[in-house]
Amino acid sequence: MDLSLRTETWGQDDQSWLGSQHGTEAARTITLDVSKFTANTHYPDGYFKSGLPLGKVTATGLYGPYGGRASEVQTVTITGTPTGGTYTLTFDGETTAAIAFNAAASAVQTALEALSNVVPGEVVCAGGPHPGTAVTVTFGGRYLGQNVPQMTAASGSLTGGTSPTVTVTTTTAGGSSASDGTENLAGFLFCAVAAPTSNSSNTKIPAAMLDHGKVIAAKLPIAVDAAGQAYVNGRIQFS
Repeated sequence: MDLSLRTETWGQDDQSWLGSQHGTEAARTITLDVSKFTANTHYPDGYFKSGLPLGKVTATGLYGPYGGRASEVQTVTITGTPTGGTYTLTFDGETTAAIAFNAAASAVQTALEALSNVVPGEVVCAGGPHPGTAVTVTFGGRYLGQNVPQMTAASGSLTGGTSPTVTVTTTTAGGSSASDGTENLAGFLFCAVAAPTSNSSNTKIPAAMLDHGKVIAAKLPIAVDAAGQAYVNGRIQFS
């Protein structure tokens, strides 16, 4: 019996992102559309790395890189330096109670959370206090990664200052720049796959994808945003 130590090297295949063996036995065969990937970003060393987040192209059924989804951020700004009074915000047809001219971010968040179409956890307000500093509103919960309606403001009850006005701007649009299906996270490349050479005409590569199991988010070769994690909740757990 040979009990000597042997070492095997698996090249580029680093699967340290796997949180458990659950789901690995059922990794399914897919086909990558090479034209959807960017060389220096997705295969900088000639390999599509294990753990690469993937999305499914609706039109072809092939897979490309997950496009990601940004959470919408809207900014509430008061100009004209009011010294008193209140204003209101309207989101998707629902209007808040009066918000003080010098409200802290927490007060703006409380007012929004009191709306029938917003529950705690769906907005997070930062910045402030008014009127000197703008308040940002970041949408989460069921609005996570979504392009939500822009709020409007009514500033007629503000007093003092010079024509005080409340404006709302969208500083980060929610949603994804992708619209071909890859804006939805489908799973993760299970094993590293060699990319075609520059003179290759092969634009479709067979691969395997993990679409349920447990993932260590910090060890993924490309990070997955909160919206992507929420989309696969129930199929994939993140730690």
